[in-house]
Amino acid sequence: MPENDRTAKDGAFVVTRDFNASRDLVWKAWSEPGRLSQWWGPKGCKIRVEHLEFRAGGFFHYSMAFPNAPLAWGRFMYREIAEPDRIVWLNSFSNEKGGITRAPFCDRVPLEIENTVMLTERAGATILNLRSLPFGETAEERECFERLFPSMQQGFGGTFERLALHLARG
Repeated sequence: MPENDRTAKDGAFVVTRDFNASRDLVWKAWSEPGRLSQWWGPKGCKIRVEHLEFRAGGFFHYSMAFPNAPLAWGRFMYREIAEPDRIVWLNSFSNEKGGITRAPFCDRVPLEIENTVMLTERAGATILNLRSLPFGETAEERECFERLFPSMQQGFGGTFERLALHLARG
């Protein structure tokens, strides 16, 4: 893992990235459907925002189209939004109606993962810190989550590369 990706003592997956953009612009990238659809998801994935209610208690439902693969779905249930520096949500795979489903690649992936993003502005740039932990998991799901760290590092790495490109366009 790159030096800015690590595992916390409590088993959380942690990613830190610097973006050459104001915190205001990074916040808009997370909170506006037109922007979010341009960068969320791994490389090679096209996101369609089905529903976005960006508020505590709100819901983000999206479809993910990958070349030569069936359509996949995901969802966020926002737990906390504190503009301009903190977003907390439960992330899950879903069906087309927004119901929680198992990951298509393994039935031991936790149904929900709590993600916390913290944004800090320094000298006109933004430091993003993402912290992920399974939510309501079994011991087997926790073990599976920890085995997924290399894949998560790759997935978030590609996602945040897409975010950097989006931010560079303003």
